[in-house]
Amino acid sequence: MLKLSEAQSKVSKQLICTSCPLGCSLQAQMDGEKIIVTGAKCNRGSQYAQDEIVNPKRTVTTTIVVLNGEIRRLPVRTNKPFPLRRVSELIQFLSTIEVEAPVYVGQVITTNCLGEGVDIIATRTILRRSN
Repeated sequence: MLKLSEAQSKVSKQLICTSCPLGCSLQAQMDGEKIIVTGAKCNRGSQYAQDEIVNPKRTVTTTIVVLNGEIRRLPVRTNKPFPLRRVSELIQFLSTIEVEAPVYVGQVITTNCLGEGVDIIATRTILRRSN
């Protein structure tokens, strides 16, 4: 079980669950090291609230530079949620990446970003610029 700091053990959050289309209004409260979730209509909602309290994650989208492409920026995203506490660090890392056209939708641009086991994938095809 995760050890929580004293500040974390007193957390209470109102959340809207995004795990399924129901969009339940959740209340998550810490009771010592136990997380009590109310308002969840399914198990996914309860897990979502617990994750939001202990280790919130987000899908990250941004653009990176494309060399010799029809357009100059390639939209990319993470293949799975990335730890929220490190999103700024990820964006900084991705700002240094350049790829050579052509690039195809779904192509993996970089793997295991910042050691978190999350890959970056292209969300658009960009063909090579014809001279």
